[in-house]
Amino acid sequence: MKTLFKTVAVMTCLQASVAVFSQEKTTQDTVKVNRIDEVLVSAVRAKEKSPITFTNVSKEEIAPRNLGQDIPVLLNYLPSVVTTTDAGAGIGYTYMRVRGADGSRINVTLNGVPFNDSESQGTFFVNLPDFASSLESAQLQRGVGTSTNGAGAFGASLNLQTKSFQEKAYAEIANAVGSFNSRKHTLAFGTGLHDNFEINARLSNIHSDGYIDRASSDLFGYFFNANYISEKTTIKAIVFGGKEKTYQAWYGIEDLDKLKNDRTFNAAGMYFDANGEMHFYDNETDNYTQNHFQLHWNQKIASHWQTNTALHYTIGKGYFEQYKEDQSFADYYLSDFEGNTTTDLVRKRWLDNDFFGATFNMNYHKDKTDVIFGGAANRYLGKHFGEVVWTQYYLPENNRYYNNIGNKDDVNFFAKASQGVGKFSFFADLQYRMVFYQANSVKFDEVNDTFRFFNPKAGMTYQLNPKHSFYIYAGIANKEPRRDDYENGSSKPERLYDGELGWKYASEKLNVSANSFYMLYKNQLVMTGALNDVGSPIFTNSGDSYRFGLEAEATVKITDKVLVRPNVTVSQNKNVDFYFQRDGVLQNLGNTNIAFSPNVVAANALVFVPVKNLNLALLSKYVGKQYMGNIDSEKSVLKAYTVSDFNVNYEWSINKGIKSIVFSGLVNNILNEEYESNGYFYTYDDDWSNPGSVTTLEGAGYFPQAGINFLIGATLRF
Repeated sequence: MKTLFKTVAVMTCLQASVAVFSQEKTTQDTVKVNRIDEVLVSAVRAKEKSPITFTNVSKEEIAPRNLGQDIPVLLNYLPSVVTTTDAGAGIGYTYMRVRGADGSRINVTLNGVPFNDSESQGTFFVNLPDFASSLESAQLQRGVGTSTNGAGAFGASLNLQTKSFQEKAYAEIANAVGSFNSRKHTLAFGTGLHDNFEINARLSNIHSDGYIDRASSDLFGYFFNANYISEKTTIKAIVFGGKEKTYQAWYGIEDLDKLKNDRTFNAAGMYFDANGEMHFYDNETDNYTQNHFQLHWNQKIASHWQTNTALHYTIGKGYFEQYKEDQSFADYYLSDFEGNTTTDLVRKRWLDNDFFGATFNMNYHKDKTDVIFGGAANRYLGKHFGEVVWTQYYLPENNRYYNNIGNKDDVNFFAKASQGVGKFSFFADLQYRMVFYQANSVKFDEVNDTFRFFNPKAGMTYQLNPKHSFYIYAGIANKEPRRDDYENGSSKPERLYDGELGWKYASEKLNVSANSFYMLYKNQLVMTGALNDVGSPIFTNSGDSYRFGLEAEATVKITDKVLVRPNVTVSQNKNVDFYFQRDGVLQNLGNTNIAFSPNVVAANALVFVPVKNLNLALLSKYVGKQYMGNIDSEKSVLKAYTVSDFNVNYEWSINKGIKSIVFSGLVNNILNEEYESNGYFYTYDDDWSNPGSVTTLEGAGYFPQAGINFLIGATLRF
């Protein structure tokens, strides 16, 4: 059975049972790897007996589908996860929501270091191309979870741990090609452990034309780490990053006829010449480079005590370029030209930022007692500026038309403790967090705000017998507003009260976990459904709101060669007494559905292992009906959809110069479903000049996803 579970883990992108994988980890090399990983993530990850709702994912689970698509797409089949992509095929800008919470509300850490952008609080994995190839493991916590660094988790936390050391030297060459001229090339190697030192490195290049017109991606990524490992000391120096150039595809399709007959249409870069003919600007692109530097030092200072300290620095700089028609010279502080007050122009909007700081913790562990003290201090320095690089009449000399800042300090301290008493394990987690934000913008005057948050969490696990365990959890999280929220007039902090009640069952042929959750929000910033001028969602404070639901997942061994892994989430997601100004009158719409929060999300993996080293998997995902706004308008409905993928993986063992060759194939959307996984919804009033006759009109846009498409690849292992 162990062999089957290990093989299945390699095949699926779904969660692994912690119990199953712990049975496999018996070699000296794996024990060392586990020890190092546990040290580096102990401050932010939930442990097996923690009363936290979480899923662990190993690098072996990610590998079969790692053919160029980004991390959110690779995690698509986890419980309560919904993913989408601008270009429609999983390469480029990709996003995920968990329990209806978007990426700016999912706390993401890389080796315990915050990854979310400090101001937008979003996560842009496009800046780290092929990062999945350098992952050791991931943990997705749903709900408030345990205290972590960075912004508060308002739906989930994703903790990513990069590749640990390998005791033996290795080298890999991986290549993949597929639909839409997609291709991925990866070179990776490791020196193996010699005199306590070891080095890993990776270089990657990814390209795709995208399913959507012109939605191309050109991505370069790299990863390097050097490890020193001794009996009491572990030091890891890690450098990674990437460079991306993607053609913009954030406008979607508003025309329903085009959605039906021209699903790949992309309005980005569109303009009309003097004869009224339509053209597209060639360089309507997003360009960004991001480099990360991390130094982790773990020290065992006594038999039951150890410390972990990390220094980090992230530098990012880039811009997006746009062709804009009929722009006022005055809006860009430019001179009129021969009586012309407007012009077509090309502008670049820049972001230049630095993020640096330190994280630290001290851990005491003995028998059934585990205590961690720690915290972090981080600083973000952001520069926002815009330039006009061309007009139809002249090239401007002094072309910078705005110059703003966004600086943020983030300090937190926490204490976590778990104590086993007989069949019970008690958990407590207290965090105090301070945020200092100073910014200005073309849309708001100078902001100088301070936030102080206290985030307590507590829970209990009861191990009834070796097969059955139960847990209960309660936690509070607070969250500061984003830069965009200030620009949209919503600057209140948010609060979330989260309660979780769960049950786990584990036997030889069946593993089941089920939990209920109730998440009560105060001043939750919910997506209105509309987008701003750069394609980002606009949020508004909804007052009181809640998410209540049930999650269940299972691993069922049908035979020695067939395994099934289903999961399902059923929930209600409501704004309480939601107010909206319709037809010029402020109305109480009562309880409405929270935008982008489907009531049903389900997934399944059917895995078949016909012969040794050959693995087949049919992966299916169902996402229920969603409203793209908060007023329950039928025009804001995003229809339910079901998508199935087929994954095949075969390892040919050679052991003559080449250790093995791994062949992988992935057919996405095998039933060629026409569906839209994302969109936007907006309202506007037709006549402000006559308040007595105002009519509120509605509009919507959609992001079509690709029909049937494929990726195939081969990895040579030395």
